[in-house]
Amino acid sequence: MGEILTLEDALRRRAAARVLRQTFVFTNGCFDVLHPGHVALVKAARALGHSLMVGVNSDRSVRALKGEGRPVQDEAARAIVLSALADVSSVIVFDEETPLELIRALLPDVLVKGGDYTPEQVVGREIVEKAGGRVVIVPLVPGQSSSTILSRL
Repeated sequence: MGEILTLEDALRRRAAARVLRQTFVFTNGCFDVLHPGHVALVKAARALGHSLMVGVNSDRSVRALKGEGRPVQDEAARAIVLSALADVSSVIVFDEETPLELIRALLPDVLVKGGDYTPEQVVGREIVEKAGGRVVIVPLVPGQSSSTILSRL
């Protein structure tokens, strides 16, 4: 089971991965209604390195991105559910609309996003690549999205 970390703890975890020469993978999202597409993303991301840290948008940033009425689950609930996934090493909640500052601070070896992004659209891509890391796009699972699930309700 993964841990839910503060920024200070996340930076320590990242520093330890560097010392141990372990590949540190990072992905992020709202993860409002966890579904098989999220699980596939996490599994694929974890397969790219020794550890996977998942950045989760705070409630405030989800509202800014998705509008009023979102998130359905609060940030604590989303972090707890994600941390329980076997492939997740750690979770960190961030309050900005994008994880740019978090990516800048962590400098992951691998930055992973879902197939609804192109590499050019991935926030932090330039920073990660300049530091010698890489960006990986994981194909989407057809028919799986939080918005689609919520519209059916």
